[in-house]
Amino acid sequence: MTRPLRIQYPGAFYHVTSRGNDQKEIFKSQREREKFLDYLETPAGNLSQIMRHINGAYTTYFNVKRKRAGHLFQGRCKAILAEPDEYATKLSRYLHLNPVRVEMTSRSEEYRWFSYRGYMGLNKAADWLSEDFILGYLGGNNLKARNRYDKLPKICLIMNMIAR
Repeated sequence: MTRPLRIQYPGAFYHVTSRGNDQKEIFKSQREREKFLDYLETPAGNLSQIMRHINGAYTTYFNVKRKRAGHLFQGRCKAILAEPDEYATKLSRYLHLNPVRVEMTSRSEEYRWFSYRGYMGLNKAADWLSEDFILGYLGGNNLKARNRYDKLPKICLIMNMIAR
């Protein structure tokens, strides 16, 4: 069975996920997370190529450091094309609420591995992060847009926690 073709073009935005092989952790230390972030680049219409490079280079680093061999990631990465619209904005907020939902932290801004602090202007955003893409939909990269973003579907998170 052939793989479905990816829609790729310069300037596109994607929600990309790569799962650890056997659903195992791919980061065992802060330094490993930082090393993975060092591999991030802005795709120029070459998502498949850049993800192959990032996952391959990080796997080599991880395997050498941990004195192991074999796959680190489970199969091909998943990528959803995200248009600058309400869906992308809600998707971004959903992702920033994940550490709270799975009880890794009580507040999004406490989880340092997400871009939330950059979105909220609490830290300088990473060079590869384009928060204007999301904040622009809410009125621009300004305090009002950040406040609108912060108020996005928290009610869904609260309802999920009550339902447990």
